Formats: sequence, structure tokens, C-alpha cells
Amino acid sequence: MGILPVIADSQDELTDIFKDLHAYPELGFEETRTAGIVADKLRSYGVDEVHTGIAKTGVVGLIHGKKASDRRIGLRADMDALPIDEESNLPYSSKTAGVMHACGHDSHTTMLLGAAKHLAATRDFDGTAVLIFQPAEEGLGGARGMLAEGLFDKFPCDEIYGMHNMPNGQPGKVGICKGAAMAGASFFDIVVQGKGSHAAMPQQSRDPLVIASALVGQLQTIVARNVGPLDTCVLSVTKLHAGSAYNVVPDSATLAGTIRYFKDEVRDLAEQRMNELCDGLAKAYGVEINLDLRNIFDVLMNDADLSDAYMDAASDIVGPENISRTEEPATGSEDFADMLQVVPGAYCRVGHTGTMGLHNPGFFLDPEILPIGASIMARIVERRLPL
Repeated sequence: MGILPVIADSQDELTDIFKDLHAYPELGFEETRTAGIVADKLRSYGVDEVHTGIAKTGVVGLIHGKKASDRRIGLRADMDALPIDEESNLPYSSKTAGVMHACGHDSHTTMLLGAAKHLAATRDFDGTAVLIFQPAEEGLGGARGMLAEGLFDKFPCDEIYGMHNMPNGQPGKVGICKGAAMAGASFFDIVVQGKGSHAAMPQQSRDPLVIASALVGQLQTIVARNVGPLDTCVLSVTKLHAGSAYNVVPDSATLAGTIRYFKDEVRDLAEQRMNELCDGLAKAYGVEINLDLRNIFDVLMNDADLSDAYMDAASDIVGPENISRTEEPATGSEDFADMLQVVPGAYCRVGHTGTMGLHNPGFFLDPEILPIGASIMARIVERRLPL
């Protein structure tokens, strides 16, 4: 079958949309311009209903097929960028200082727009396609925000599908991991409240830097000595801030980081041990240590049967030789997982020629992926809602 005709004919338009979104990135819950473009495009394509302002900047479109069964298939894309200075040197690189589409959400938005154009033009399905353009995926709770505002009460879905670009140098390769496919994540902040002093008289202090440094090492023992060796857990301290002068022992130090896991009981164990270590060091050094732990992402669970259905649809577009149904789980996290907690579905990865990793200032996404992703999303609707 290959690329769907309406999408193939729209490749130049999709590339222009993608480059424009890339040049003008917006952070989570600030995607006002992006959401406006999405809504305008959906209306111009003849989408039946366009709803805006969901979780501040989210957009939902509804397309009814040639027949009107009660079945509904959801398609979801994220819209937000990252607080990163772009270093790609692309002619359409970010024009907004300190903000960049370093994860390819501009491509995901564009691909869903391409799918919308095809579905609205052909309507070769029985039921309704629900197009969900989500804000604030990058750890800010966009999916939970949409769910809290009644996303699936207002726009019910029987199944839901999403995808992510993969800079693996393998254009057109599509893969999926059944079951637990992406890790859940908790973020943490720790404040060590010690006692400052002159640096020449450290005996008068309760040095929070020494304590914070010890705590970093102790936290690593959770994975090494508490989590079972056949379980997966990543605990990373990613921030350590303290002090403002050469000759002053500071009053406090702050640490922050993340836990990644595939089982809730592993997360619970890690969080329990973090609390115990913080309490123990606080008593040992005679200071106060405050730990703030927040669950940010659920484990992303792909339904096995719907994963196969998704890959069958992808096979129609890229051929069975370019399909993998046995991808390894990823320790990265994705808040589409929150939607999959409510509605069964699947989330796949689509390869492209770029090889610079996600969240990197030099990240490059090959626009040739756009019609592939758009066609796969449109095709899953047609397959799951046959006339």
C-alpha cells in the first residue's frame, strides 16, 4: 500500500508545518501558537468538531466516518518543546532563545495533522476518529491535566494510539514493545538544612555539602543493594547546588533527580529507602533533611493484541520487513502512559535517519518521517473501524 495518497500529495505542506513549528517552539502549557495552528489546520481540513483550551492549550478534533457506529479510535500527539538552546544549525532552527524541539514533538503534531487531513478527506471508516493534541508532555503533567478535565468523558475512546520518533538511523523501521514498554518515573528534591560558618572555621558548621555528597553515594546503594538484580530501577541524582563564596560554608544544599522503574513495588521500595536514608543521615549529622518525592509518569503498558493490530497497520505502510514486534523496553518515560491507564491502546517507535539522541541540543529529525507516521496513524483508524 505504501504512503496513503492524500498524505503523499501533502508532503510539502507537512514539511512546511513541521519546519514552522520547529522554528517557533513553545514550552508545556504555553503552546498557544502551536494550538492555534493545529485548530486552524483541522478546520481547514473539514474536521467535524474542533475543541480548544483543554488543559490550557490542548486541542481535540472529531472526524466522523462514512458510517456512524458508536466505535471511537483515539490518536494522540504531544506539542511541547524543551528548555534547551538549539545547536543544530538547521536553516529552520529555533528562533526562541532557550527553547527547542529536541524531542520531536513538532513532528508528532505534524504527523497527526497529516492523518487528520487524510481521514477527513476519505472517511473510509465506520465510527469516529478522536484526534488528541496534548500539551506539556515533558514532565509537566499534560496528560493528567487533560484527564482531570474529563478528556475521555467528553470524548470517549475504545482504543488509543500514539507514536514517537526514534533517531536510530533506520528510516521507515517501526517497532513496538508489548506489555511494559516505557518506565514509570518519580522526580525528587532534597534539601539538606545544615549550619553555615566561615570556611576557615568549619568546626563551627554542620556542613551541608559534606552531608549532601554522602547522600549521593548512599542513594546509589538502593539500586545496588536493595532492588532485586532481575528488576529494573534507575536512580539518578541530576542536580546538586550549594554555596556562593570561596570562604563560606553554606547553610544548605539541594539535590534533585529521578527514579525510573517498571514495577510499582520497585518504586515503593526505592522511595521507602530514600526516606530511611534521609532520616538516618539527618540524625547522624544533627541536621534537617527534607525529601519531596513526586510520581510524574506511570509505566507505559502496551496492550498485546492492540500492539499487533498497530503493527499490522504499520506493515501496510512500510512493509512487513520493516516491522519489529519485540522491541526492548525503554527506561525513558512518556505521559501517554497515563492515557493508557484509562483506555487500552499501544505506542510505537518510528525510525528516521537522524542519530543524535533525544533531548540533545544538536538533535535532528528527518522530515521524511512525516508521511510515514501520518499514514500509520490514519491506517490504524481504517483497520480498527472497517466499513
